[in-house]
Amino acid sequence: MSEQQQFDVVVIGAGPAGYHAAIRAAQLGLKTACIDAALGKDGKPALGGTCLRVGCIPSKALLDSSRQFHNLTHLFGDHGIAAKDPTIDVPTMIGRKDKIVKQFTGGIAALFKANKVAAFYGFGVLHPGNVVKVRQHDGTEVELKGTNVVIAAGSDSIELPFAKFDGDTIVDNVGALDFESVPKRLGVIGAGVIGLELGSVWKRLGAEVTVLEALPDFLAAADADIAKAALKEFKKQGLDIKLGAKVSKAEVAGTGTSKTVTLTYADGAGEQTLVVDKLLVAVGRRAATKNLLADGSGVRVDARGMIEVDEHCHTGVDGVWAVGDCVRGPMLAHKGFEEGIAVAELIAGLPGHVNFDTIPWVIYTEPEIAWVGKTEQQLKAEGVPVKIGTFPFAAVGRAVAMGEPAGMVKIIAHAETDRLLGMHLVGVNVSELVHEGVLTMEFSGSADDLARICHAHPTLSEAIHDAAMAVHKRAIHKAN
Repeated sequence: MSEQQQFDVVVIGAGPAGYHAAIRAAQLGLKTACIDAALGKDGKPALGGTCLRVGCIPSKALLDSSRQFHNLTHLFGDHGIAAKDPTIDVPTMIGRKDKIVKQFTGGIAALFKANKVAAFYGFGVLHPGNVVKVRQHDGTEVELKGTNVVIAAGSDSIELPFAKFDGDTIVDNVGALDFESVPKRLGVIGAGVIGLELGSVWKRLGAEVTVLEALPDFLAAADADIAKAALKEFKKQGLDIKLGAKVSKAEVAGTGTSKTVTLTYADGAGEQTLVVDKLLVAVGRRAATKNLLADGSGVRVDARGMIEVDEHCHTGVDGVWAVGDCVRGPMLAHKGFEEGIAVAELIAGLPGHVNFDTIPWVIYTEPEIAWVGKTEQQLKAEGVPVKIGTFPFAAVGRAVAMGEPAGMVKIIAHAETDRLLGMHLVGVNVSELVHEGVLTMEFSGSADDLARICHAHPTLSEAIHDAAMAVHKRAIHKAN
């Protein structure tokens, strides 16, 4: 083993939380190293974590490709645009996605170089005394000692015991991003973010998609009105979403391209079976902390494998912090961004803070779903008095002109103080619009503040303006 190398900060993991922590620490003048074990499809190191390699970025690339094809085959006729017998070349689409991923993983490597972050490629294990031993891909081992260590190990897909991933017929999000052709029948276990997004991709390209969700409610984390509106649109698009469907068995039969999966599930009508050509298992993710902590490291993990931290992301072990998917809170890339930056600033003696109450959530289906703050159901359960304003995109000129009239905006304010408590949206481009709610809540603003801010016409954001006005029953473009 080579001589131990000393750093002010050693970051384990170069996903969203880790690379933000590393770059910010380096910006603050701290000697920083970052360790990452991931390899790209070409077998070379690829920074950026699940989000960049096989999650957020590649899924959005495929979502956009499938949207273009769907619009060509279903919507362009309304514009007077005709195309005869359009086809989709799946390998080209996948190649475009891979090119985008490579561009961004290379971009992080360039940022590390520009900020003088030392990158180590291999699997890091935390030992007592803030020592991280890294087994590199070439088989050699290096030992790094950090005054501070930031664990940003990320998360892995949860595998069902009766539906083991084989990378071909039964897949997680990674496999569903790399199908070589459009499956005739795609089964999806789990109607969460991953299941809905990737199910939408292949449905728009021609697959028959059936989504099996064990819970009786659709998108239970979202506001009930938004979830209801979204479900209506998804069913209209042909996504077959079965709620209260608990899968117990997945049996693969056949060989080669003739393989099928027979699913056994139970719903209100009893035991059912479903035969599909490909199966996507999207039942959630778990912290990737296996084999990460050596005996005596002092870092504690809970029953779910998550690293225990306080409100400042400190583990209780002197100089050891943890951020991102491997700690409490939502498994969202942007939550990891903020935690990584906050910890780097705390290490440097600056104030670092993450406001969990204003973290936006987005599901990139069509229509998109987004929200910030609490739902009407949560607030009522807590006994908080509320006022609510809603407005449909069908009454927004820009949305109708775009051919995207589906969805609505729902704004929830405190009944007595008018302070904004939640903004919930379903519709076109709401992943961008939700930040009006984030900003308003960050500055302790009210529904009246939003209602009195001039919004350009014609824009999609007018739906927010009218929804805010509707809180006080003064919306102009709908009956109050």
